[in-house]
Amino acid sequence: MSFANTSKIFIAGIGIFFTGLTYAEVQVPMFKVSDNGIEKEIGNIVISETDYGVTLTPALKDLPPGMHGFHLHQNPSCESAEKEGKKTAAHAAGSHYDPKKAEKHHVPWGDGHEGDLPALFVDEKGNALQPVLAPRLKMSDLKSRSLMIHAGSDNYSDQPAPLGGGGARIACGVIP
Repeated sequence: MSFANTSKIFIAGIGIFFTGLTYAEVQVPMFKVSDNGIEKEIGNIVISETDYGVTLTPALKDLPPGMHGFHLHQNPSCESAEKEGKKTAAHAAGSHYDPKKAEKHHVPWGDGHEGDLPALFVDEKGNALQPVLAPRLKMSDLKSRSLMIHAGSDNYSDQPAPLGGGGARIACGVIP
Protein backbone atom coordinates (compact mmCIF):
# COMPACT_ATOMS: atom_id res chain seq x y z
CA MET A 1 0.00 0.00 0.00
CA SER A 2 1.41 3.42 -0.92
CA PHE A 3 1.85 6.34 1.45
CA ALA A 4 -0.92 8.27 -0.37
CA ASN A 5 -3.41 5.42 0.15
CA THR A 6 -2.37 5.00 3.78
CA SER A 7 -2.85 8.75 4.33
CA LYS A 8 -6.35 8.63 2.81
CA ILE A 9 -7.33 5.75 5.08
CA PHE A 10 -5.90 7.58 8.11
CA ILE A 11 -7.73 10.81 7.24
CA ALA A 12 -10.97 8.90 6.61
CA GLY A 13 -10.53 7.22 9.99
CA ILE A 14 -10.12 10.58 11.70
CA GLY A 15 -13.30 11.79 9.99
CA ILE A 16 -15.21 8.77 11.27
CA PHE A 17 -13.79 9.32 14.78
CA PHE A 18 -14.80 12.99 14.91
CA THR A 19 -18.19 12.31 13.32
CA GLY A 20 -18.84 9.81 16.09
CA LEU A 21 -18.55 12.56 18.73
CA THR A 22 -21.55 14.53 17.46
CA TYR A 23 -24.93 13.66 18.98
CA ALA A 24 -27.39 16.27 17.75
CA GLU A 25 -27.32 19.30 15.47
CA VAL A 26 -29.44 22.41 14.91
CA GLN A 27 -29.05 25.27 12.43
CA VAL A 28 -29.72 28.83 13.61
CA PRO A 29 -30.30 31.57 11.01
CA MET A 30 -28.51 34.78 12.05
CA PHE A 31 -29.63 38.34 11.26
CA LYS A 32 -28.16 41.81 11.55
CA VAL A 33 -30.05 43.80 14.17
CA SER A 34 -30.46 47.50 14.89
CA ASP A 35 -32.53 49.73 17.14
CA ASN A 36 -35.23 49.47 14.44
CA GLY A 37 -35.42 45.66 14.72
CA ILE A 38 -34.33 42.61 12.74
CA GLU A 39 -32.64 43.29 9.41
CA LYS A 40 -31.08 41.10 6.70
CA GLU A 41 -29.96 37.50 7.14
CA ILE A 42 -26.16 37.11 7.29
CA GLY A 43 -25.84 33.31 7.39
CA ASN A 44 -26.24 30.68 10.06
CA ILE A 45 -24.60 28.92 12.97
CA VAL A 46 -24.74 25.14 13.26
CA ILE A 47 -24.82 23.92 16.84
CA SER A 48 -23.65 20.38 17.58
CA GLU A 49 -23.53 18.54 20.88
CA THR A 50 -20.33 16.57 21.43
CA ASP A 51 -18.67 14.68 24.27
CA TYR A 52 -16.83 17.94 25.07
CA GLY A 53 -19.74 20.38 25.15
CA VAL A 54 -21.56 22.26 22.42
CA THR A 55 -19.75 23.32 19.24
CA LEU A 56 -21.01 26.40 17.41
CA THR A 57 -19.89 26.54 13.79
CA PRO A 58 -20.61 29.86 12.08
CA ALA A 59 -21.08 30.45 8.36
CA LEU A 60 -21.58 34.22 8.56
CA LYS A 61 -20.86 37.20 6.27
CA ASP A 62 -21.13 41.00 6.34
CA LEU A 63 -19.77 41.46 9.86
CA PRO A 64 -17.10 43.97 10.94
CA PRO A 65 -13.63 42.31 10.99
CA GLY A 66 -12.05 41.42 14.32
CA MET A 67 -13.02 39.69 17.55
CA HIS A 68 -16.61 39.96 18.78
CA GLY A 69 -18.35 39.13 22.01
CA PHE A 70 -20.55 36.07 21.48
CA HIS A 71 -23.17 34.96 23.99
CA LEU A 72 -26.19 32.78 24.64
CA HIS A 73 -29.06 35.02 25.80
CA GLN A 74 -32.03 34.06 27.94
CA ASN A 75 -35.00 34.82 25.66
CA PRO A 76 -35.91 33.51 22.17
CA SER A 77 -36.16 36.95 20.55
CA CYS A 78 -34.03 39.25 18.41
CA GLU A 79 -36.50 42.14 18.45
CA SER A 80 -35.51 45.57 19.66
CA ALA A 81 -36.98 46.66 22.98
CA GLU A 82 -36.82 49.64 25.29
CA LYS A 83 -33.89 50.06 27.61
CA GLU A 84 -33.81 53.19 29.74
CA GLY A 85 -36.54 54.76 27.58
CA LYS A 86 -34.77 54.12 24.26
CA LYS A 87 -35.21 51.35 21.66
CA THR A 88 -32.15 49.10 21.70
CA ALA A 89 -31.09 46.43 19.20
CA ALA A 90 -32.13 42.88 20.18
CA HIS A 91 -32.84 43.93 23.76
CA ALA A 92 -35.83 41.54 23.87
CA ALA A 93 -33.26 38.70 23.99
CA GLY A 94 -32.70 39.62 27.63
CA SER A 95 -29.54 38.94 29.58
CA HIS A 96 -26.88 36.26 29.25
CA TYR A 97 -28.14 32.77 30.04
CA ASP A 98 -27.39 32.36 33.77
CA PRO A 99 -29.41 29.46 35.27
CA LYS A 100 -27.06 29.03 38.25
CA LYS A 101 -27.29 32.76 39.08
CA ALA A 102 -23.54 33.37 38.90
CA GLU A 103 -24.37 37.02 38.16
CA LYS A 104 -20.94 37.68 36.69
CA HIS A 105 -19.27 37.55 33.28
CA HIS A 106 -16.31 35.20 32.94
CA VAL A 107 -14.51 32.80 30.59
CA PRO A 108 -16.62 30.12 28.85
CA TRP A 109 -15.05 27.35 30.95
CA GLY A 110 -15.17 29.34 34.21
CA ASP A 111 -17.73 30.07 36.88
CA GLY A 112 -19.61 32.97 35.28
CA HIS A 113 -22.78 33.00 33.18
CA GLU A 114 -23.28 29.74 31.31
CA GLY A 115 -24.11 31.91 28.31
CA ASP A 116 -20.54 33.24 28.12
CA LEU A 117 -19.21 31.82 24.86
CA PRO A 118 -15.73 32.10 23.32
CA ALA A 119 -15.25 35.28 21.28
CA LEU A 120 -16.13 35.02 17.60
CA PHE A 121 -13.42 35.80 15.03
CA VAL A 122 -14.41 37.65 11.85
CA ASP A 123 -11.82 37.76 9.04
CA GLU A 124 -10.83 40.84 6.99
CA LYS A 125 -13.58 40.04 4.44
CA GLY A 126 -16.31 40.09 7.09
CA ASN A 127 -16.73 36.31 7.32
CA ALA A 128 -16.96 34.25 10.52
CA LEU A 129 -16.19 30.59 9.86
CA GLN A 130 -14.17 29.38 12.88
CA PRO A 131 -16.05 27.02 15.25
CA VAL A 132 -16.03 27.63 18.99
CA LEU A 133 -16.60 25.21 21.88
CA ALA A 134 -18.88 25.93 24.84
CA PRO A 135 -17.76 23.21 27.28
CA ARG A 136 -20.43 23.81 29.95
CA LEU A 137 -23.48 23.73 27.66
CA LYS A 138 -25.70 20.92 26.38
CA MET A 139 -28.27 21.07 23.58
CA SER A 140 -31.04 20.99 26.19
CA ASP A 141 -29.74 24.33 27.56
CA LEU A 142 -30.16 26.03 24.17
CA LYS A 143 -33.79 25.40 23.26
CA SER A 144 -35.78 28.64 22.95
CA ARG A 145 -32.84 30.95 23.62
CA SER A 146 -30.92 33.33 21.34
CA LEU A 147 -27.35 33.71 20.12
CA MET A 148 -25.92 37.23 20.17
CA ILE A 149 -22.92 38.82 18.47
CA HIS A 150 -21.70 42.14 19.88
CA ALA A 151 -19.94 45.04 18.15
CA GLY A 152 -16.77 44.79 20.24
CA SER A 153 -14.56 42.06 21.62
CA ASP A 154 -14.92 40.30 24.97
CA ASN A 155 -12.42 40.51 27.83
CA TYR A 156 -14.32 37.83 29.85
CA SER A 157 -14.71 40.16 32.82
CA ASP A 158 -17.06 42.80 34.19
CA GLN A 159 -14.16 45.24 34.53
CA PRO A 160 -13.53 47.86 33.20
CA ALA A 161 -16.89 47.48 31.38
CA PRO A 162 -19.74 45.11 32.24
CA LEU A 163 -20.35 41.88 30.29
CA GLY A 164 -16.90 41.82 28.72
CA GLY A 165 -17.19 45.26 27.14
CA GLY A 166 -18.68 43.91 23.90
CA GLY A 167 -21.06 46.82 23.57
CA ALA A 168 -23.94 47.03 21.10
CA ARG A 169 -25.75 43.95 19.81
CA ILE A 170 -25.16 43.68 16.05
CA ALA A 171 -26.38 40.18 15.08
CA CYS A 172 -28.80 37.72 16.58
CA GLY A 173 -30.49 34.38 15.94
CA VAL A 174 -33.23 32.48 17.76
CA ILE A 175 -32.55 28.84 18.59
CA PRO A 176 -35.61 26.70 17.88
